[in-house]
Amino acid sequence: MDELDITSAESKATYQEIKDYVLKEFGLKVSTLYISQIKRKCGIEVGEHYNFSQKENQRVPQCPKEKEDAIRAALEHFAMI
Repeated sequence: MDELDITSAESKATYQEIKDYVLKEFGLKVSTLYISQIKRKCGIEVGEHYNFSQKENQRVPQCPKEKEDAIRAALEHFAMI
């Protein structure tokens, strides 16, 4: 492996890094739920969550357009999309 090669783990930003970037650049607080929704939309693999709701008709909030745009900008900044 070449010195300049980066591993796939090194090329990914953490959820906290994305949150911090969005807050700093756009002044918006985003949740990990919103980040994973946008990652899925962009085709980025996300891990499974294990705190499934027991309710049949659970209501999952959808990411507002303004926050979606900010998260996409953060993903582009970190070269994830």
